[in-house]
Amino acid sequence: MADKRDLISIADLSADETRQVILRAQQMKAGDAGSVLKGKKFALLFEKPSLRTRVSFQVGIEELGGYSLYLSPQEVGLGGREPVRDVARVLSGYVDCIIARVYSHQHLEELARYASVPVINALSDWEHPCQAISDLLTITEHKNKLDGMKLAYIGDGNNIARSLCLGLPPVGVSFAIAAPEGYNLDKASLKSAQQLAFNQGSNVWAVTSPAEAVRDADVVYTDVWTSMGDEAESGTRLEAFQGYTVGAKLLAQAKPDALFMHDMPAHYGEEVEPGMFEHPQSVVYQQAHNRLHGQKALLEFIFSGR
Repeated sequence: MADKRDLISIADLSADETRQVILRAQQMKAGDAGSVLKGKKFALLFEKPSLRTRVSFQVGIEELGGYSLYLSPQEVGLGGREPVRDVARVLSGYVDCIIARVYSHQHLEELARYASVPVINALSDWEHPCQAISDLLTITEHKNKLDGMKLAYIGDGNNIARSLCLGLPPVGVSFAIAAPEGYNLDKASLKSAQQLAFNQGSNVWAVTSPAEAVRDADVVYTDVWTSMGDEAESGTRLEAFQGYTVGAKLLAQAKPDALFMHDMPAHYGEEVEPGMFEHPQSVVYQQAHNRLHGQKALLEFIFSGR
């Protein structure tokens, strides 16, 4: 595909493109979808298990007229049974797009380098841009704007935190992360986000105090302390993150109408108190459902150039 468009990082989208995708996702959710993917074939190349990502992509592709094929790690063995470059080149002859959920971000970048069709990051150890699009859609639906909003992220500086940190400031949303020493986002990501924030009048902070992070926040967000692939560190992380559990008491220190968000799955009793998903200010399930609409808009953007 000439001039193919990959989505490896949320930063691959400009601020205007991100707003365009969010607006289109709202239109699609309201029923204006069409069959832009008619005749298109997609490989879902998944090394990690999935509920929301797999179902939302497969359903969304079918709703837009396309066809998807799920490829498990046992079938492909990315980088093991076959070199990444060979997988990329072979799949490029069968399908119109590769949607990859991988352990290694380097493998994702290699897929994009050697594939002649678009490659979409459906999660890597470095970023999760599709989740960030769903999150922005959810915030827009509840707040009717993005400019001037503040999101406080409490927890590990992982792939979710990085995509939010890089994706929110360009559209006017300030980002604050509270994590224990040694578990915050890397300095390079924070510096890039701060430069993006400066250009849009938003802000980026990295602190250790959850209470400081949530002050004046419009959104309070958390994620698991131990991501897939980090299970060997679980005991150490449980100890390090004591005091970082998000519950009703911490949420009450944000703005009175602050939203509570979590990308799921949750480890109840760790990063989130049991019952928080049912809290009146929780939008967690809507956030999950919006993966469908956000990804449909992304796919249309990539294939139609809208």
